Amino acid sequence: MSERKVLNKYYPPDFDPSKIPKLKLPKDRQYVVRLMAPFNMRCKTCGEYIYKGKKFNARKETVQNESYLGLPIFRFYIKCTRCLAEITFKTDPENTDYTMEHGATRNFQAEKLLEEEEKRVQKEREDEELNNPMKVLENRTKDSKLEMEVLENLQELKDLNQRQAHVDFEAMLRQHRLSEEERQRQEQEEDERETAALVEESRKRRLLEDSDSEEDTTPTQPQPALRPNPTAILDETPKAKRKAESWERSVGALGSRPQLSGLVVKKTGLDSIIRRRRAPPLPGAMKNGQAAGPVPQMPSTSSLSQLGVYSDSEDSSGSN
Repeated sequence: MSERKVLNKYYPPDFDPSKIPKLKLPKDRQYVVRLMAPFNMRCKTCGEYIYKGKKFNARKETVQNESYLGLPIFRFYIKCTRCLAEITFKTDPENTDYTMEHGATRNFQAEKLLEEEEKRVQKEREDEELNNPMKVLENRTKDSKLEMEVLENLQELKDLNQRQAHVDFEAMLRQHRLSEEERQRQEQEEDERETAALVEESRKRRLLEDSDSEEDTTPTQPQPALRPNPTAILDETPKAKRKAESWERSVGALGSRPQLSGLVVKKTGLDSIIRRRRAPPLPGAMKNGQAAGPVPQMPSTSSLSQLGVYSDSEDSSGSN
């Protein structure tokens, strides 16, 4: 059984490689390759944007009569994804990049421009140093000064890192936590004091309003009547005199009007009334020159006879 993967070929003894005919292919032969767009571009025909990295089935050919240091330059043909217009670009081994050739425009790339500017500045500097020795000395002085500044900045960064390395971050966080707790406790105490002050003020205001409302709604309590003192009559003699004068002004003197004096009697029963009716007129009435008329006989059940019944001992004594 023969080997499945044959690596060696059989060559007969009379094999002559020079007798094999050579295939003559054109130098500008094109190959179909699969590639991605090397940069952002925009189609000139329809304005479609083709972004970097988009895949195409492109045709590749070798550019005739162009090379860089013996390296061949290749050209690629792609088609626009919208209008199928042909777009061509080729390699640039000198700048390790690609160059747009036909059918589209390359979009702006700041990185590429920056690299080109750096290369240009470096080339100009080398040209100046090549022809001017003093310029070489100046550039070296600037480079040494710049290097010293960079070293100083680096040393400062190292010192800062060393200082931070000795810092106890746990202690700092613990202290910060304690300060936060203390601040929260103080704020809570202040809130409690303010709340207590407000509650006390509202309670005092409510008590004051309640007291004012009680004074407005509650009637004044009557003062209890003082019990008369038995010996107060001795001190109230002028008062009794004033009462007698007011009685005389309203009713008249008992002596001048016997018809009324007969009506004022003591509360001693029927005998006292009869005796007072039969009594002679008073001397005061004779002095005034007025004759006392006969006392009219009034029935015992008359309403006028009841006017003389008084219980006040002062009035009865004044009439006598």
